[in-house]
Amino acid sequence: MLHNKNLQFLFSKGILVSDSVSETVTEEAFSACFALARKFDIRITEGQQYANKELVRFAAEMLDEYVPLPFYRGFPQSVRELTEDQLLFDQLLHYTITYGFGDFSEPRYSVFEKKFQRLAFREETEPKSFVILTEEKAKAKLSQYVEDMLKGTRPLSDFQYDVVKACIGEGYEVQSCACKDTVIRLLFDLWDVRYAKFLSLSDVIKFTDRVNYELYQNENIKKLNLRNRDRKFIAKVIDTIFESGRCNIKECFEKKAIWCGLLHHIHYQPGCPEAEAFVQLMRGKKNESVYSEFERAMANGDIRTAVSCLREGKGSGALLRRLNYIVSRCKDEKDVAFVMNHLETKNAMVLLQLFFQYKNYKADTKRIFKFTRYNRMRIHNETPDEQERRQTVLSPEQVDMLLSAVRNRLKALLAGRLGKVYISPDMYKIALPIQENTANGGYGVLPKGSRLPIKKGKKIRAFTYWEMVDDIDLSAIGMTEDGTQKEFSWRTMWGEQSDEIVFSGDQTSGYQGGSEYFDIDVPAFKKKFPNIRYLIFCDNVYSYKTFDECVCKAGYMLRDVNDTGEIFEPKTVKSSFTVNCQSTFAYLFGIDLKTSEFVWLNASREGSVHVAGMTDMDFLTDYFNAVSIFNVGMLFEMLATEVVTSAEDADVVVTDESPELSENKEIVRSHDFEKILALLEQA
Repeated sequence: MLHNKNLQFLFSKGILVSDSVSETVTEEAFSACFALARKFDIRITEGQQYANKELVRFAAEMLDEYVPLPFYRGFPQSVRELTEDQLLFDQLLHYTITYGFGDFSEPRYSVFEKKFQRLAFREETEPKSFVILTEEKAKAKLSQYVEDMLKGTRPLSDFQYDVVKACIGEGYEVQSCACKDTVIRLLFDLWDVRYAKFLSLSDVIKFTDRVNYELYQNENIKKLNLRNRDRKFIAKVIDTIFESGRCNIKECFEKKAIWCGLLHHIHYQPGCPEAEAFVQLMRGKKNESVYSEFERAMANGDIRTAVSCLREGKGSGALLRRLNYIVSRCKDEKDVAFVMNHLETKNAMVLLQLFFQYKNYKADTKRIFKFTRYNRMRIHNETPDEQERRQTVLSPEQVDMLLSAVRNRLKALLAGRLGKVYISPDMYKIALPIQENTANGGYGVLPKGSRLPIKKGKKIRAFTYWEMVDDIDLSAIGMTEDGTQKEFSWRTMWGEQSDEIVFSGDQTSGYQGGSEYFDIDVPAFKKKFPNIRYLIFCDNVYSYKTFDECVCKAGYMLRDVNDTGEIFEPKTVKSSFTVNCQSTFAYLFGIDLKTSEFVWLNASREGSVHVAGMTDMDFLTDYFNAVSIFNVGMLFEMLATEVVTSAEDADVVVTDESPELSENKEIVRSHDFEKILALLEQA
C-alpha cells in the first residue's frame, strides 16, 4: 500500500486509492459509495467498483468525522443565551483550575451552559467529486505529480516535500531536480551524496547553512563547530560536485570569506587538480566576483558596463533581480532603454515576481519585506530611518515602463503553447501557486490569495482541533483599510458574543483532544462593524510548543445561518488541513467583507508569538490583492493559441466543475499546483 503521506496528498486532489481488483460494482462497493455520499457528501465519479469500507474510514480520517467537543458544547446557540457576566465567570473559573491549580488532566466545560437538544442535520451541501484508482494507477498518477514538483524552481511546501520523500522511500528514482532548496533538503534528510550531482559548487554554502541550523540550531555560518561526521560528508559533497563538473567558481567568489572558513573547518583535501586550483583561489587575495565588477561599474555611473557584466556573468535572472537598483541609477532615457533591451529571459517565474512587484510599487510608503528561510516566513517592516535613507526609488514613469516591458516579455514567453483552451469564470479568482513554501497542506487548500464566493444564506464556521498539547487558540483579527486591527479572541470574546460573531470558548486543557470554533454571519458582521474590511483567522500555540510537536488541524465549513445538526458536520467541510509548521503562529484564511469572499492565506510565520493580535498584518494585503493582479485564468489566456467558450471544443479545460467531456482532453483544476508550475517552468 502507498505511504500514508501519499494517500493524503492524493485525497487533496480528489483521489481515493483502493486495493480492490473487482471490475464490477459489488454489494460492498455499493455500500461504501453510499456511505461516502451519506456521511461526507463524496460523489464517486469514476472507479465505483473499487470502493470498500476502508475508503470510508480513510475519508473519515481526512474530513474529521470525530472531533472533540469545544468548551461550549451547545455552540453556537447556547453561547448566545449566556450573559457577559456568565461568560466572564466561566472563563475565570476555567483558567483558575487549569492554570492556577495546574490541572490539565481533562478538558473542562462551561458551568452555566444548559443542556442543548440539537435539530437533525438538514442543511443543503455541495457534493465533493472524487475518483477511485487502483494502486497501480495511483502510483503512475503520483509519479507524474512528483515529476512536476521536481521540475519547478520554487521551494516546495513541507506537505509536497514529504510526498517526494515518501515516493523516494517507495523506490522513486529522482532523475532531475530544478529547485536547489529541494535538493538541499533531500541531501540533508537522506544523507545520500548522490543528490549533490544536482547542485553547483556555490550551493555547498547553502547546504552547510542547513546542516548548521538543523543539527546545531546555529544561524551564523561564520561560526561553525561541526562534528567530524558532518565535515566528512560536506567534503564528499564538494568532491562529487567536482566530479559532475558543476563548478561555478566565479559565483563562489561572492562568498569567498565563508568558503575560506569552511574549507579550513572541514580540513578539506582536494582530490583533483580543479579542486586544488579552487582552494588556492578561495584562500588567495584576488576576488573575481561578478558582483564586485558590477558594483565597480555602478559606482562609476557606467550603467551599460554594469548591465553587460551582470548579464554575461550571472545571466538574465540576476539582472532582473537587481532591476530596481539599476534603473534608479540611470542618468537618462537612453540608459533606461539600454536596460530594457537586455531583459531577455526564459524565466517566467522571475518575470511574474517582477510583475507583482511593480503592480504593488509605492515609492512614498514603507516597504514590507517577506522572505523565507528554512521554509518559514520572516517579515521585516521598513523603519522610518530606513525609509529616509532609501536610495532605490523609481519614478511613476519608470515603473510604467518596467511594468510594460515585463508584461510584454511574459506574453511573448508564454504565448500559444497549449492549443485551444476553455477557462471557467471561477478560475479568474484562483491565484498562481508561486509562494506556497510556507503553506500547510491538506484537503481543499488553494494557492495564497485565491478567492471563493460565500453564498447567501451561508455563514463561515472556522475550526481548529488538536491533541498532544494543552492550549491552541483560534482567533479572528479584523483589519480596516488603513491597517487598524480589532481582535476577536479568548481575550475579548466574553464581551463580544453576538449573532454576528460567536466563539466556542477557550479550551485550555485539550491534551487528549480540544477544539475551538468561530461562526461569522458575513452580512450581519459587516453591518455591525462597517469599518472592518478583512477578517483574518489565525492559529497560535499558547503552550510553548511548536505546531510540529503536536497534532493540529484547521479549516472551515459553510453552514446555514439557521443552524441544524452537530457542531462539526463533515458534509459541510470545505477544507481541512494539517498545521504542522515549526513555529507557534499560522495565518489560516480570511474574509473580504466588502466582496463577501473567502480568501486563502495559509502561511506559517517564524517566531515565538503565543498570543494573537501581537503581530503586524499589513503584509497580508498582498495576498488579498493577488488575483486582481494576475491569476490562473489570465495565465491560461496567455498560454492558449485560442480561448474557446465551450469545454467540448477545447484541448485543455481549466475548471473546477465536472463537465461531461470526450476523451483526450486535459483538465487543469485549481488544486493542480504542480501542473501549473510545471507549465510555467517549461516556458
